[in-house]
Amino acid sequence: MNLPIRPRRNRRTPAIRSLVRETVLTPADFILPLFLHEDEVDPPIASMPGVTRWSLAGLVKEAGEAHALGVPAVVLFPKIGENLKTSDAAECSNDAGLVPRAIRALKAAHPTLCVITDVALDPYNSDGHDGLVRRDEKGGLEILNDETIEVLCEQALCHARAGADIVSPSDMMDGRVAALRSALDAAGFDQVSILSYSAKYASAFYGPFRGALDSAPKEGDKKTYQMDPGNAREAIREILLDEAEGADMILVKPAGPYLDIIRRVRDATPLPVAAYQVSGEYLMIESAAAAGWVDGKAIALESLTGIKRAGADMILTYYAKRAAEWLK
Repeated sequence: MNLPIRPRRNRRTPAIRSLVRETVLTPADFILPLFLHEDEVDPPIASMPGVTRWSLAGLVKEAGEAHALGVPAVVLFPKIGENLKTSDAAECSNDAGLVPRAIRALKAAHPTLCVITDVALDPYNSDGHDGLVRRDEKGGLEILNDETIEVLCEQALCHARAGADIVSPSDMMDGRVAALRSALDAAGFDQVSILSYSAKYASAFYGPFRGALDSAPKEGDKKTYQMDPGNAREAIREILLDEAEGADMILVKPAGPYLDIIRRVRDATPLPVAAYQVSGEYLMIESAAAAGWVDGKAIALESLTGIKRAGADMILTYYAKRAAEWLK
């Protein structure tokens, strides 16, 4: 055949394929989510095989190992004791609490590690919601927006005082980025960054995560503040608002089922874009691999490459440490 154009020439050898590869995955793309608790043991999490709930000592060790492999950042998610959960979520801003102590331990042991903290009330709220709760006149639950933001500001300041590099509001309250930026700046923490969960969907893919922290809502759901999975244009509205309010980076959650949203967001903002490969995505890969139906390593790396190819600059993933090892 007389074919002057043969695209397969660019796929002929591994060396040529590496030269023309458009998307390259590296450990520097990853943020490792870490679960922590007050106990001195490091139990595996039943709902997330291969993931651990860490003691402070275990947390420091795990973060150090990931950092040595080239993972630049971790994000902290605490399991708070039931005795500390209250309707006003007061424990979230306790300077002697679990998260501030973890931040200080991580920064002391690993000064070059970027420490990100989750800013939301669900681990501390006796109602299990990301915001403060009250009942309306019909007996239904109302998640209070403005009152919640006041508490979120105190939580962010607590994390900043402990040495957090980035605070990451995941609550989806309206206006919280502007309030957090104002509070941080007024307290002298103008160098603390905000990574905002701008497009966080009310997704069924979060189930295993809630088991890891025992933080599911006691009543109702999160659909009045997290986004409808059927909406795409709304994501752009949310990220542009957060950009205008002072976010330094924005995040799409989940990642895999929302690659189209990542692409739209990437095209709509100059800000760095993060995407969260959530617990349900992770568990599906792990379960299929454990059953022998797929090559877990290959599927995990391909899924992460797809998320980056869609436009994510950084990926929160439970595979961060293992993927860094594979890529090395």
